[in-house]
Amino acid sequence: MRRVAVTGLGVISPVGNDVETFWNNLKNGVNGIDFITRFDTTDFKVKLAAEVKDFDPSLYMDKGEIRRNDLFVRYAVAAALQAVNDSKISGAIDPDRFGVYFGSGIGGFDTFISEHNTFLEKGPSRVSPHFVPKMISNMGAGNIAIKVNAKGPCVSFTTACATGSTSIGEAYRAIAGGYADAIVAGGVDAAISPLAVAGFTNLTALCEGTDKDAASIPFDKRRNGFVMGEGAGALILEEYEHAKARGAVIYAEMCGYGSTCDAHHVTAPDDSADASSKAIIECLKCSGKKFAPEKTYFNAHGTSTPLNDKTETKAIKLAFGDDAKKISVSSTKSMTGHLLGAAGAIEAIASIKALNDNIVPPTINYKEPDELCDLDITPNKAVEKELELVLSNNLGFGGHNACVAFCKAEG
Repeated sequence: MRRVAVTGLGVISPVGNDVETFWNNLKNGVNGIDFITRFDTTDFKVKLAAEVKDFDPSLYMDKGEIRRNDLFVRYAVAAALQAVNDSKISGAIDPDRFGVYFGSGIGGFDTFISEHNTFLEKGPSRVSPHFVPKMISNMGAGNIAIKVNAKGPCVSFTTACATGSTSIGEAYRAIAGGYADAIVAGGVDAAISPLAVAGFTNLTALCEGTDKDAASIPFDKRRNGFVMGEGAGALILEEYEHAKARGAVIYAEMCGYGSTCDAHHVTAPDDSADASSKAIIECLKCSGKKFAPEKTYFNAHGTSTPLNDKTETKAIKLAFGDDAKKISVSSTKSMTGHLLGAAGAIEAIASIKALNDNIVPPTINYKEPDELCDLDITPNKAVEKELELVLSNNLGFGGHNACVAFCKAEG
């Protein structure tokens, strides 16, 4: 199995549309959650979301491309181009060995709704010819491949809220197994729209409060639902020796991936944490190395729902045993909200930046401890700590569990 390096990062998020801004805001505990501006919420129980702010797609696409593509594709292309430019891989990779593994949990939701409304109001002849390619969820991956001339494997995964982690993990396996030399890997979603919010609200999944500082509060006893977010995260994964040979900056080595399914329920995690803990265990075994728990950071799925946070706590305890309380844990969803299919990718980037800077980002707005979530969740303020290993964990509707791990590059 070949080693895999991380050589590029790109992000569009509720707390910043470039990696530096994003990371600085996470370190400083900046809350990206606020009142929804995309539509009138008068008749909605849910008033808050974590929207991307001040995004300029013209930095990444021409006017025609912007018009022909849904918002989720614009976010995906923007994050991917940031990562490709950061890696300086253009011109240094055989296009046939360059792939894209980029998923979306929902795809072009806004396009689906707007074109359906056009169909009802004006008839079938008025539906846009761009409807299907704007809406289908693989078009993030497809458009990225076109933009960066990636002619190797191009795959779009959908594992709900584990999509970003699954995409990165499967890209890691593809490179380690020799199927590609570099891959743009990540996830995207842009579904802060009336119908999506109504659906998640009626599923009783979303926080219905109006205090943005008490909305996404992972591991806090007051938690009562997640806050919907949006955005995209992209990583350039590259075969380690290929990256070294071209003198690339290596942010980290990807050293682990675990993937399991609860096979339990379409929305609720299995509170035994059997399968979710095994994904973490599988991820830890990948590298074949032993890392000190005191130098380990675990970026939790941490959605701020009552069942998820206690189940994930149990999974961490089952995976790490007596060392569980020695590791640093936090949920950056306390600041970004839950970015659905983008969550795993954006949180992987946060984890890599934590590794680089030896800083554990906080779980903000934490006030009331929950005896069922009794790990070191890095409350309210970032902590400086020497790190050797970072993990990012995500779970998705359908029982999907995915965990990815990164360590400092050596040799």
